[in-house]
Amino acid sequence: MSPYSGSVRRLLDSWPGKKRFGVYRFLPLFFLLGAGLEFSMINWTVGETNFYRTFKRRQAKNYVEEQQHLHERQDQSSK
Repeated sequence: MSPYSGSVRRLLDSWPGKKRFGVYRFLPLFFLLGAGLEFSMINWTVGETNFYRTFKRRQAKNYVEEQQHLHERQDQSSK
């Protein structure tokens, strides 16, 4: 076993709400971590871009490629 398992177990057992909520007592922590990650993805920019600009650019590129593919299929079927 890992030497950290005892200290991790003590940390997890000391988290409040074990009796009433069980495993679900960690949900607020994960909610806050997810909100922090989302906030960082929106607001942290590297150079001129961030996650959402990159995502939107990729989505637009996929849409254009799909439309071109559909037009090519329509042109081939009309011949």
